[in-house]
Amino acid sequence: MDIHEPFRLPCGAVLKNRLAKAAMTERFSNKDLKPNQKHFTLYGQWAGSGTGLLITGNVMLERSHLESAGNVMADKSFMAEFKQWASAATSNNNHCWVQISHSGRQTSIFNNLRPVSASNIKLNKLGFFARPRPLRDQEITALIEKFAGAAKLSKNAGFTGVQIHAAHGYLINQFLSPITNKRKDNWGGKLVNRTRFLFEIIKATRTAVGVGFSIGVKLNSSDFQKGGFSEEESLWVIDKLEGLGVDLLEISGGTYENAEFLLAGNVRQSTLKREAYFLDFAEKVKKESAIPLMVTGGIRSLDFCNRALTEGLLDVVGMARPFLLYDDFGSRFLAGKLKPKELQIRTGIKAFEDMAEAGFYNLQLGLLGKGKPVDLSYSASRSAFHLVKHEFVKAIQNKL
Repeated sequence: MDIHEPFRLPCGAVLKNRLAKAAMTERFSNKDLKPNQKHFTLYGQWAGSGTGLLITGNVMLERSHLESAGNVMADKSFMAEFKQWASAATSNNNHCWVQISHSGRQTSIFNNLRPVSASNIKLNKLGFFARPRPLRDQEITALIEKFAGAAKLSKNAGFTGVQIHAAHGYLINQFLSPITNKRKDNWGGKLVNRTRFLFEIIKATRTAVGVGFSIGVKLNSSDFQKGGFSEEESLWVIDKLEGLGVDLLEISGGTYENAEFLLAGNVRQSTLKREAYFLDFAEKVKKESAIPLMVTGGIRSLDFCNRALTEGLLDVVGMARPFLLYDDFGSRFLAGKLKPKELQIRTGIKAFEDMAEAGFYNLQLGLLGKGKPVDLSYSASRSAFHLVKHEFVKAIQNKL
């Protein structure tokens, strides 16, 4: 088995190969929050690369809760733009799935001074986030329907699937984690209650899109925080996901408060030698579940991909940032013509390291969205400043 072989998902859809472009926030939208020409250009280029599956960056449910000031929002009045995006993104017999997300407490003060969450636990990150208020029961029910509605919009626009974002500290993960979910009702406390929000979203989404449409879930292996969502809890959730008809599970980990593990310099050397950051956990999943598995993070060589696929450690290979280091990454990687670079974008100030990396790659996205080649010469300090400036300026523009 190798990366070029097709893969049939439980819903019956077939990926033409096992390479997936994992989600990265594009930050392209203007104040209208619609997809635009940058999205069409970028995803048309990626579709042409031969990659079997593309997953979009965060597509949000509410204007008042954006992960970034440049997010796209799922809105039925944007159908024409969503159709144009889907057409470009699936133009080479490939799949493209919309990642549906709600940021919850991970909504910056530039966007909302009173965000919502499972409970009123504030996110501590450079003072950029306000204390949230707990969602009321009827609001939770409404959000479940909004997730399902966004999936239906994606299907009607021509996308081939959706990915429900339940990782990285966003709202669903806030319900899953004991750190951020202190509720005493049916949405909190025991794990069976903390998982209810996710499970009800999946059920409502499947009802909305029918049996032949792909539904993926992105889930933390753990939050990497003491007292947070643990590996044991994640394995319990995964066992239930298989019964809910999930077509592809992507394993990830961490939150905004603990994103350092995403920086290559902070990953254990034993993990780097194996390439995939979450492969140890993936092996545990494979022993207990038949759910199709996508692993993203650290994978760099074609030989490793083929070996991991042959050994049955994963079913789909997820890669993200390598797509931003080359203008034609997908086609060259599939042809065995390159092993992606390893870049370390460092300011020397710990609190800004993840901002520097995010800003650097966001600059590359901007170039590719304009049809220009990538430029790897941006400094760490400029990259960090770019991200903060982008969020502040664009948030102000959105309010004018």
